[in-house]
Amino acid sequence: MRVGFGVLGPVVAWDADGHAIALKGPRHRAVLARLIIARRRVVPVSRLVDDLWTEPPPAAVGAVRTFVAALRRALEPQRPPRTPARLLVTEGPGYALRADADAVDAWRFEQDVSVAATLPPDGALPRLEQALSRWRGPAYAEFADEDWARGERSRLAELRLHAVERQAEARLALGRAAEAVPDLEAHLAEHPWREGAWRALALALYRTGRQGDALAVLRRARTLLVEQLGVDPGPELRRLETDILGQAPHLDPATARGGAAAQVWAEAAAAYDRTVASGARTRLESTVGLLRDLSMTGGGGLRTARQQRVAAVAAAEELGDPELTARVIGSYDVPAIWTRLDDPEQAASIVAAAERTLAALAAGLGPPDDRAPAIEPPDHGAPGHGAPGHGAPADETPGLEAPGQGAPSHGATGHRAPGHEAPAHKTPGLEAPGQGAPSHGATGHRAPDHEATGHGVPRHEAPGHEGPAHEAPARDTLGHGAPERAVTGHELPSRRTSGYAAVGRGSSVPGGDPDAPDHSTRGHAPTGEAAPRHEAVRARLLATIAVESRGGRSERGPQAARQAEEIARRLDDPALLAFALNGVFMQTFDRTGLAPRRDATGAELIALSERHGLVTFEVLGHLIRLQARGALGDFASADRHAAAADRLGERHERPLVSVFTEWYRALRLAATGRAAEAEAAYRDAATRLDGTGMPGLAHGLLPLALLSLRVEQGRPAPTDADLDWGPYAPWARPLVMLAQDHRTEAAAALRTVPEPPRDLLLEALWCLTGRAAIAVGDRETMSRARAALAPAAAELAGAGSGLLTLGPVSRHLADLTDALR
Repeated sequence: MRVGFGVLGPVVAWDADGHAIALKGPRHRAVLARLIIARRRVVPVSRLVDDLWTEPPPAAVGAVRTFVAALRRALEPQRPPRTPARLLVTEGPGYALRADADAVDAWRFEQDVSVAATLPPDGALPRLEQALSRWRGPAYAEFADEDWARGERSRLAELRLHAVERQAEARLALGRAAEAVPDLEAHLAEHPWREGAWRALALALYRTGRQGDALAVLRRARTLLVEQLGVDPGPELRRLETDILGQAPHLDPATARGGAAAQVWAEAAAAYDRTVASGARTRLESTVGLLRDLSMTGGGGLRTARQQRVAAVAAAEELGDPELTARVIGSYDVPAIWTRLDDPEQAASIVAAAERTLAALAAGLGPPDDRAPAIEPPDHGAPGHGAPGHGAPADETPGLEAPGQGAPSHGATGHRAPGHEAPAHKTPGLEAPGQGAPSHGATGHRAPDHEATGHGVPRHEAPGHEGPAHEAPARDTLGHGAPERAVTGHELPSRRTSGYAAVGRGSSVPGGDPDAPDHSTRGHAPTGEAAPRHEAVRARLLATIAVESRGGRSERGPQAARQAEEIARRLDDPALLAFALNGVFMQTFDRTGLAPRRDATGAELIALSERHGLVTFEVLGHLIRLQARGALGDFASADRHAAAADRLGERHERPLVSVFTEWYRALRLAATGRAAEAEAAYRDAATRLDGTGMPGLAHGLLPLALLSLRVEQGRPAPTDADLDWGPYAPWARPLVMLAQDHRTEAAAALRTVPEPPRDLLLEALWCLTGRAAIAVGDRETMSRARAALAPAAAELAGAGSGLLTLGPVSRHLADLTDALR
């Protein structure tokens, strides 16, 4: 039973339904409060005795044990007799309360305030309002006179005052000054020495048109400070009074939220509204640019961007202009790092629209005023159903629970839409990818082992593993000499060969889907100056299909990725190539053991982005390499990429970046055997996912991470009834049943487990399947797991996700081999 605790007011406990739990007398509550203050650490019995009594009676130790026993009965009423307690535990010389990180209202309050500090005002305000709503009175109210509670009470009270003032600042920043006034007045009535609150109140009054009241507040503050404390107001209060008297422009709400930048935005937006007609097609393209930037804010911004993106595409299609629709679809080139879709239906709708638009472009259908009315685009299905022959991009794994809980595009935008890219940078020696895997090498120079320097591709040799080396293409300093080789080692054809001709005609790429519609431009393709632009638009549509088809099993996704990459390389378009490489990355999960290939993609993205100022794709490259180097056990390199991503995220205001790097650091603890620290770090990292707008990443991830820790330690799976496994339930269920000693049911559940989806957790889920198969003696499943995992023998299971790990794949393979003998 999940138990919640309240200390922001009188000390209470609640059951899973929110009903109060009877805690008996004041000393029972004192023991509970003292253990909560200890934050899951052990409190010796002797310390409890000293805290509970000024002069302890002879039987004090026995009394404490009695209090603890009564609390255990109250907190875990369904625990069978003589079984160890799971919540209030005995450990060493005393007791500890092993409450979850979100089980105590004070802990949740602190987390809310901490997260709010990292968010912009529109994200911080609801978080702060939620935090302050948790207070029911003074913290640890009935223990105000106890020495052991005094420090914690003071700390929480100070944090609450800070939250009230931060809430007022957020309201002011959002233009809601009138809402800030009542709370600030009440706040200052109890705490008149807080100069920041006086300043906020005066500013709020000024912005609501009450200039006289604002000046009166500042003079009242001066009187209190001078007469009662003997100090003058600080420089900020004095400066504010001068500014109000002079009606300084920067105090105006229109500019206060961002200074000169906000003023520029307001004036430009107003001019746009006046100048560009409401029904103008250019508004759609401008809107997509805004949505692309909005998606980088996380939270509500990301959710809104995804929703409005679909609406913008539908609006473009209604106008009947395929080129406009192509630009609207292709301009939303938001980098994606997570390989599960948040909304499969939405992704299917985008893919279907992209396929229809490709078909219309191939048929030569232009804007409504210049095309023959008899020509109609082929029907590729209604939005949301996907184009025939391509398969839906949604997760196609049968039996997968909560299929909508995948991950969105994560990253930050910042590069240009089609037609506005920087001039192409000609790099000697860059050749077309051949018939095998695409070439992911940044050209012109050779990079040192392991790390991209901005000039090349690293060598992909994981320390401590016996994996093949994946070397950068060999060339001399002028790009001449030996022919280039892709990551797979196959020779690449020269640009003088006809390797691109088939793509230009829209023919199938070798290895692609032979039944995919021929969205060629044969007979209709533009010539002259329009040809590169037309091909760039096609490539963006293909890259969109590749990104939005991630996790599926259709060949259309990989085919689209290859075609987009080849066109981008031929056009020598850096921004387009970066987007295409994102699609390549998303389609590099058709089997296990492909971390080296993804590492090469990440290395090229970093080098390409550094040269051409594509900040968001530079972040993506570092996150991809963080994942890949982690999978290869090279944590020194992964640490450097995490630090580089954090620096870019902070400098360019990309709050979602730190969500991924914080999870990586929890993984890092797990991979180095620090299980207790890793568990705490995972729980903290999970709280960062709330409100980020990435339900696909959040749903079920924390239980899966905790399960991975237990499997790595050889411990049974957690069996808490309230754990929400999300989309990972099929793979967790057999292990949970085994932990409950339900072997027959576990074997039956294992027989229904589907193959893992093709994503970043492919190796991890196969390892879970293999562990369960060993436990129940399912030889057929053991053989399947061993065959699936064999290509990843040199990797750490799950670490390629950047989130969790189950240790070396080689160890799981050895266990499977032993069990099959």
